[in-house]
Amino acid sequence: MKKALILILILAACREETAQATDPVALTADAIDHYCQMNVTEHSGPKGQVHLEGLPEAPLFFAQIRDTVAYARMPEQTHRILAIWVNDMGADGATWDEPGATNWIDAQTAVYVIGSSKLGGMGSPELVPFSDPAKAAAFAATNGGKVVTLAEVPDSAVIPPDEPEAAVAEDDDYSDRLKSLSHHHQHTGG
Repeated sequence: MKKALILILILAACREETAQATDPVALTADAIDHYCQMNVTEHSGPKGQVHLEGLPEAPLFFAQIRDTVAYARMPEQTHRILAIWVNDMGADGATWDEPGATNWIDAQTAVYVIGSSKLGGMGSPELVPFSDPAKAAAFAATNGGKVVTLAEVPDSAVIPPDEPEAAVAEDDDYSDRLKSLSHHHQHTGG
């Protein structure tokens, strides 16, 4: 019994020592967007970072909050999310072109302006995070949109519906080539 208790205490101590840090990491010129593999600081608007269990080396960075939230909502996650941090756009010195390197706030406690006229780092509608609801309301009054919590952000604001047909008009030549390849593949047994 005494040996079992000692073993339990040793295992508990090991677990405490290996607890993964989830503090926000300062944004640097080396931060690369998880999706597009481009430098995050080359894009305007607020940024996000996601810390994953078992991957303590560095968080996943995102050039826009919309992508950060989309990543968190996707069911295909391979690692448990431990923390999500977003730029506080109401912080002193935070601007659309320079959202800040260290003004991170917990994505769960932030409020967001959705539907504003501001576009994110990848040219898409953006979720704009704030720690102070009054600053979020002032931003919405100037730029349009409404203030919501993360739970109130609809999936359609994160993962938009299909583009209108005009934006993705099918190339007739492409369709013909695809049919031709399919027909060729069936006759060659390839």
